[in-house]
Amino acid sequence: MFTFSAPDGTELACHVRGSGPPLVCLPGGPMRDSEYLGDLGGLTAHRTLHLLDLRGTGQSAVPVDEGTYRCDRQVDDVEALRLHLGLDRMDVLAHSAGGNLAALYAARRPERVARLALVTSPQRALGLAPSADDRRAAAHLRRAEPWFDKAYPELEKFLAGRPDADYAYEAFFYGRWDTRAQEHAARGDDQYHERAAELFASEGAFDPPALHAALARLTAPVLLLAGELDGGPDPALVHRSAASYPRAQVVVQPGAAHYPWLDDEEFFVARVAEFLDAPA
Repeated sequence: MFTFSAPDGTELACHVRGSGPPLVCLPGGPMRDSEYLGDLGGLTAHRTLHLLDLRGTGQSAVPVDEGTYRCDRQVDDVEALRLHLGLDRMDVLAHSAGGNLAALYAARRPERVARLALVTSPQRALGLAPSADDRRAAAHLRRAEPWFDKAYPELEKFLAGRPDADYAYEAFFYGRWDTRAQEHAARGDDQYHERAAELFASEGAFDPPALHAALARLTAPVLLLAGELDGGPDPALVHRSAASYPRAQVVVQPGAAHYPWLDDEEFFVARVAEFLDAPA
């Protein structure tokens, strides 16, 4: 791990794993400790992962101004990391809500992005948030699962914003609700900065028409990887997001949900590595 300073003086932490060309990784949540990304299913065999702890999460310092938790105000943090790494252009991978930060960075500094991989990323910054019905439809694909009858009522509580929702609903976020997935989900409770998450998409963070127009200047190839069983975003919403990126390709990972590197490491790593290593 190393630390570096954001333009406002906030000390940020970046964890380094693996070997090979650098890959900057932006976590989701929003505002979740990057630890949950692990080695991204073994992508460390192909790339040196630079996993950023967003301000106020993980080993990064809490900023003086909590307004800087807003997504658009964190774009400068990503640029500060690029400068610290001494990269003229960088490959970026972003998961889930982190894809909004990646999109804003790519729009503001398109010349600094070599390749962009967006993994199960609901593009709220483009006005494409998953709906409750999207999540319900994806959940009903799992009707044959032995845990469905217990988990589905808890999902409805979650969708209603009820604080008494049991974590059993998180089974729908994984393609395989096995011991590994359950342990991953259980650790998640300690990895969020709740106040930062509340402010991430607060008023003024996103301007979908302006972002769509700005992304038209992006010449970098973009991979949008969807999970077949994911409801947030489902594959249809990912395909809609792809329309904003001039050089986009969509891959739908069979049997995967929101954390595809846990559902089928081999498929995930092969597709992402192939994309990152493809000739420009």
